[in-house]
Amino acid sequence: MEYNYNNIELEKIYTYSELPDKQAGRCDNCGNSHFKSKVGNGEFLRECSNCGMKKSI
Repeated sequence: MEYNYNNIELEKIYTYSELPDKQAGRCDNCGNSHFKSKVGNGEFLRECSNCGMKKSI
């Protein structure tokens, strides 16, 4: 399966299964490695500190 990393919507919360990390530990949108993390409802959510891209891991 091929993933499109060119049209990332910053308002959407992606799941790791639909959009795996292009480079491990880096934001798929801007390449930043600093994230804000939240855990709740059995879900781990990380948000890029630079651009705000969100991904449920």
